[in-house]
Amino acid sequence: MSRLSRCLSVRDFELEARRILPRCVEGYVCGGTEDGASLDESVRALRDIGFRPRGLRVVDQRSSQVSLFGQVYAMPVGFAPTGFSAIVMHECDLALARAAQDAEIPFIISGASSVPLERLQEATGKRCWYQAYLPGNVDRIAKLIARLRQAEIPVLVVTIDTCVGANRENLQKLAFTVPFKMSPGVVLDGMRHPRWSLDVFLRTLLGSGVPRFANLYEEIGPPITQEPPNGFRGERDKLSWEHIRWIRENWPGKLVLKGVMHAEDAQLAAEAGVDGVIVSNHGGRQLDGCISPLQALPDVVAAVPAGLPVMVDGGFRRGSDVLKAVALGASMVFTGRPQLFGAAVGGNAGIRKVTEIFRSEISTNMALLGCRTLADVTPDLIAPVRPACAA
Repeated sequence: MSRLSRCLSVRDFELEARRILPRCVEGYVCGGTEDGASLDESVRALRDIGFRPRGLRVVDQRSSQVSLFGQVYAMPVGFAPTGFSAIVMHECDLALARAAQDAEIPFIISGASSVPLERLQEATGKRCWYQAYLPGNVDRIAKLIARLRQAEIPVLVVTIDTCVGANRENLQKLAFTVPFKMSPGVVLDGMRHPRWSLDVFLRTLLGSGVPRFANLYEEIGPPITQEPPNGFRGERDKLSWEHIRWIRENWPGKLVLKGVMHAEDAQLAAEAGVDGVIVSNHGGRQLDGCISPLQALPDVVAAVPAGLPVMVDGGFRRGSDVLKAVALGASMVFTGRPQLFGAAVGGNAGIRKVTEIFRSEISTNMALLGCRTLADVTPDLIAPVRPACAA
């Protein structure tokens, strides 16, 4: 039995990917910051909510379609931006974009990706979203926006939770750095994982050379082994609501803020004229000790005007997880690690199988809940399974 056929769930893909990837790559993909509390909480919180299904509903004809920003998607699942995915699979960004297009779900290009956004747009009919790590510098923002407009990016996603780099102790122990630097430990790690060394490392070097910071700035940047001209996080700690308002005035497409975890920030985002927000703790990779995005979701939904899309990411591994978020008001759920697990295990086929797992689980669980459409997935179908924590 092949690796791919043995993987029946996202969890199966994760376990297999951990065996395949070198420890430093596994640490980057799977790890969080400091004690991993934010990462653990994102997953645990989903277990604190249970279903209250309805019976004797006619569910022979079901649809998980969702309309968002003028597009109809096949299900409320999209691919979140995942930086440095080239370390998981050769030209992983391109594989993810194509898989998302085939599955009719949204794909967000990461600002820290290595396949030029123009190439990704060309391969997908110009439907990719783009996620920006912006500096608090209008001149630099304007240059990047000019590139995005030229590429006809329809949705700009501005990440607001990376003003400084997080304390990634696990990566320091594994000698994994950004910019990437070779070390004896990293070399030995690669030698112990020959499949990754041949299929990813050598194939990338021989095919296109060292991956580059292709989408961080207004032009393709240096290799990931070198510091970008303005630093990887230069001036991000100066980004403010004034910059968001400036972007709104100068960006003609849809504008989304990612990393919204507080109701007041959601209100400020709406007042600034954004078209949507993504509730996210950055996959547990920034501030440790955060509540889960699922816990923050209801307050954010309540804080914004009716009809403003509220999306969410962080810890979603099952179709049932997605439906819990939909019941709490989410318009779309984004996943990051699951599709990288699929890429590590089975390349293009692995990504597509992970996507199909989500689609199948959503359809099955909708039927078992008594729902024919996502509009039927309402708050009365869920309930807490543990007492709420005391304030």
